[in-house]
Amino acid sequence: MEPARNAKIKAAIRIIKASFLAFLVLSCATSSKAFNEIDASVGSADFAAAVDKIVRGQQRRKPIYNEKNSISLFMDKGLLEHYAGDFKASSESLQNAERLIEEAYTRSISEGFFSYILNDNSKVYPGEDFEDIYINVFNSLNYYNRNDLEGALVEIRKLSQSSGKLDMLARRHEFRDPESGATLSERAQKETGISGLPETKSVNFSNSALARFLGAIFYQGIGNTDSARIEFDQVSRAFRTNESIYPHPVPAAVEAARNIPAGKARLNVISFTGLSPIKEEQQITHFLPFRHPILQSAKFKLPVLVGRASIISKIEIIAEREGITEQAFNLELLEDIGAIIKETYNNRFSRILIKTYIRTIIKYTVADIAAMEMARQYGELRGLLVAAAARTALDSSERADIRMSRFLPNKAFIGGINLDPGTYTVYINYYHGNTIIAREVRPDIIVNINRLNLLQSVNLR
Repeated sequence: MEPARNAKIKAAIRIIKASFLAFLVLSCATSSKAFNEIDASVGSADFAAAVDKIVRGQQRRKPIYNEKNSISLFMDKGLLEHYAGDFKASSESLQNAERLIEEAYTRSISEGFFSYILNDNSKVYPGEDFEDIYINVFNSLNYYNRNDLEGALVEIRKLSQSSGKLDMLARRHEFRDPESGATLSERAQKETGISGLPETKSVNFSNSALARFLGAIFYQGIGNTDSARIEFDQVSRAFRTNESIYPHPVPAAVEAARNIPAGKARLNVISFTGLSPIKEEQQITHFLPFRHPILQSAKFKLPVLVGRASIISKIEIIAEREGITEQAFNLELLEDIGAIIKETYNNRFSRILIKTYIRTIIKYTVADIAAMEMARQYGELRGLLVAAAARTALDSSERADIRMSRFLPNKAFIGGINLDPGTYTVYINYYHGNTIIAREVRPDIIVNINRLNLLQSVNLR
């Protein structure tokens, strides 16, 4: 029995050492403070400066985004390049992010179940489902702004076509073991012997009104009226089938965009506002029935989504021609991107919770067994010291994985006006209450018949 006991003690020492090494690895992870300078430029709408700070930040001895967080790097850089109007560079960055997400998903399929005991921060960040979706949305706008409507439609079709990303989203997360039919929670319980694991949540989001609306007006732009009609119908269907995400009415601008009067040219306007939720670490304490009291109060550190409030309450559009106001109108909410992020994160959070629960129990169990063996051989004091050292090391080795894109907008608004063909000056007024807090002036906007006239704006306040 003596060799077996010594082996358990050595196992505890290895656990403590491994946890300490994990702590060293995690201490190299980027903290939210590293983004302060970038956030300041974003807050002042100086998106080119924000991109420059990312580029310079990556040249430091300790880069802002380490090599295991390349997806976030390319997502953030690509979005900020888009806002800055550097559409070619944005496409390149977003395509890099998309490629890495695809590679990460392929790799995850081949991982064994016990990859669940690894701390997520120690692995390459695989990206989130919502990030994969909005890569194509914003890249479609990149192509439109580069006068490439066919390229824009390629990006939209990646989402909307049969077996596209939206079609596959819900099915991908309805996990059942192909042999036993067990859910993720049931399989985890069977393979670990741990009962009481939380159930995973399904993802209900399966259709994006924003992607469908863009697809519709892009098809209009190339003269494909039949495909445009199908996509306009899908906008309404997205609202009907995803009521928790789209509790508001279908914008009147959708119907107006599909029925343009003869002899008129349609000016469509889309605006992105606010900043979407980001992950922050939340610590919870849970009782575990171990012998040593010091190990009975386990700490779980989990990444939870935290909203970032926008101060914008209304967006007003004014179109003028030769100094005369044609019409003023307000934009309508089309898509609550923040709500979609929360919905698609549901399933992943359930998996993270299960993984964290399993990993913590395994570590604490090994530490408890080793502490008991030490107490039997050398007395209770030695056992208590082992338990205390193990607890400190284990808690230090845990850190929630809060990696994600930080600069997705929170909401997408649309609107439009039917005009006589010509050249206009367009004013975009952003309101907080009854006060205009920001104004964009777009002179020399040419509006023509039988082509797509789309004006895009962004205000992340």
